[in-house]
Amino acid sequence: MMKDKIINKAKEMFLRLGFKSITMDDIACEMCISKKTIYKYFSNKDILIEESIQAVHKEIRATLNKIAEENFNAIEENFEVKRMFREMFKSAESSPIYQLKKHYPEIYDKVLSMQVSVCEDCFRQNITKGIREGLYRENLDIDNYVKFYYTLIFNINENTMLEKDAHELEVKALEYHIRAMATLAGIIELEKHLKNPII
Repeated sequence: MMKDKIINKAKEMFLRLGFKSITMDDIACEMCISKKTIYKYFSNKDILIEESIQAVHKEIRATLNKIAEENFNAIEENFEVKRMFREMFKSAESSPIYQLKKHYPEIYDKVLSMQVSVCEDCFRQNITKGIREGLYRENLDIDNYVKFYYTLIFNINENTMLEKDAHELEVKALEYHIRAMATLAGIIELEKHLKNPII
């Protein structure tokens, strides 16, 4: 379907080159279609950005579900999720969340709650799993640990312009998060993964 093709191409270009710098002309030109065709489906660029972000979210959710189905322990799972994000955004020059907040604050506000709920679910499930596996301490205040971690991650992404720098900081935040919760067995597992950095 043409609408989906436009969303996919726009998503790829927005992530790679930035939401601000890509115009409807650029997308039309890249797809060898007229700008009129794009406007038939999207009355303005903001709507196209919003739908592109929703497509990214769908992708993220599907990948998270796939990772959850694998037989990783809680700490492996965290590193796998980080790897998945790295892979998804490897072509991005600058952090997508930083760009949105800076140039499209209204869209950013709309997608934020969607992002927070996906992340909260993912973090909560991971902590519960880690406790069950004896990798995280029992009696953790799960709600607050979820809040601490996503506050860290969102602050990094909102305030770090370059995706590469955001990635490096996120890996440090992940280590910080796991160390705060880990049992001795968890620390041993963590150290194992820190020896194989996420490229």
